[in-house]
Amino acid sequence: VQLQASGGGLVQPGGSLRLSCAASGNIFSINIMGWYRQAPGKQRELVATISGIFVPTYSDSVKGRFAISRDNAKNTVYLQMNGLKPEDTAVYYCKMVVRTYGSNWFYDAWGQGTQLTVSS
Repeated sequence: VQLQASGGGLVQPGGSLRLSCAASGNIFSINIMGWYRQAPGKQRELVATISGIFVPTYSDSVKGRFAISRDNAKNTVYLQMNGLKPEDTAVYYCKMVVRTYGSNWFYDAWGQGTQLTVSS
């Protein structure tokens, strides 16, 4: 299974951007989808997740500004980011908990990361 993230870029403070992450391959089912980020010199942290029944969770730092959604028909997760701040600057990674055909197990699949820079 491959995850392809896209949508990063350079945005001014207060701006908006939407990230996308599409999964492809021998996919039977996808459980939780999520976004993580890693700023320079910091550990990777959870940003948001969305369950298989569309229940979202957010870190306190993005709550009220970011919105996660998913399209199961497209095996895609989105992250709408509004009110961006310089401290949101990071590489954003998507993760999906997937099960492939022929397997009884779910495992974590990661995307390659997309850079978001918030700066004036």
